[in-house]
Amino acid sequence: MKTKLAGLSFLFKDTLTTIATVMMSIFIAAAIFGPWIAPFPKEGAGETNVDNIYIGPGWHHLLGTDELGRDLLSRIIFGARPALLIALAVVGFAAIIGTLLGLIAGYRGGWIDNVIMRVSELFLSFPPLLLSLVAVTFLGPGLVNALIALIISWWPWYARLIRVEASIVRSKPYVEISAAMGVPDRIIIVRHILRNVTTPLIVQIAADLGTVILAAGSLAFIGLGAQPPSADWGLMVAQGRNLIFDQWWISTFSGLAIFLAVLSFNIIGDALRDHFDPRIARQ
Repeated sequence: MKTKLAGLSFLFKDTLTTIATVMMSIFIAAAIFGPWIAPFPKEGAGETNVDNIYIGPGWHHLLGTDELGRDLLSRIIFGARPALLIALAVVGFAAIIGTLLGLIAGYRGGWIDNVIMRVSELFLSFPPLLLSLVAVTFLGPGLVNALIALIISWWPWYARLIRVEASIVRSKPYVEISAAMGVPDRIIIVRHILRNVTTPLIVQIAADLGTVILAAGSLAFIGLGAQPPSADWGLMVAQGRNLIFDQWWISTFSGLAIFLAVLSFNIIGDALRDHFDPRIARQ
């Protein structure tokens, strides 16, 4: 147990990283235990309460209520689950697709490498959010379609990263010796190449989680992501944007949730990069 905890000590190396780790833990706890820790779980799930419309922050409703009288704190807690789920799903599927194609391109080389890289460069020629916007416009609004659109725009980054790493490992003597001995390509890829590209892959995944949360919130903000009555942070920011001068708490606290989640994951991603990069570690 002490060894496992020591392996995570880099998450508490300084004050900023420690705060980010604590914030990330709070968001994960909210995503898992939201229905049990939310003060008004039914309102968090979408039940309306017209008697409490636009109540400002106070002791009974710590963050106030929205246009349908729902407790905003409960809504934000419930919104943590879809935010984290879509981030994990997008990054997970994009990493799987990109890693598979990157390994094939980096190990095989030749025309296979050229085809995969040209296709990925075609996708990379568009900003990820713009490409997601175009894709979800064709697919239609909704959380699932937004997830698919984000995966379409995200996998090329992983393919390019893994392809570079796989190309470097492929030239190592132990890989060439294994190939000369007749070891099947699939075994070389799994045992030698994939094992040596996991570190940059993990760092990239951690760095992308926050970015995907922001992208999904942006799609929901313009009406192409999660739809009412879903508890989605981006959707809540959109619902309160026209009331920012009177009922300011609706957009402010929802936007603050997005900001803190993105910031926490970005700081954790930087800490992972610093921990796994041997050049930075030596410094």
